[in-house]
Amino acid sequence: MSRELPPAWVLARRRVIGARVRDARADAGLTQEVLAQRVGIDLKTVHRIEYAMSDPTLSVLLQIAAALGLSLAELVRE
Repeated sequence: MSRELPPAWVLARRRVIGARVRDARADAGLTQEVLAQRVGIDLKTVHRIEYAMSDPTLSVLLQIAAALGLSLAELVRE
């Protein structure tokens, strides 16, 4: 069963958000593994979010933002 890809603008926003997560994680001196543990998600999930391969839920984004000391708005701003 094939799934349709989201519109190009959605993919572009996912890449921006993923890069912001990756940069904030690195600035905080955290590995993907440590961030995953703090949020309670799988290491692969962190990788997929950072490289725009998945759509994280709002709950996961909220937890990531909190773990990185950011507001959700800072994490997803345009």
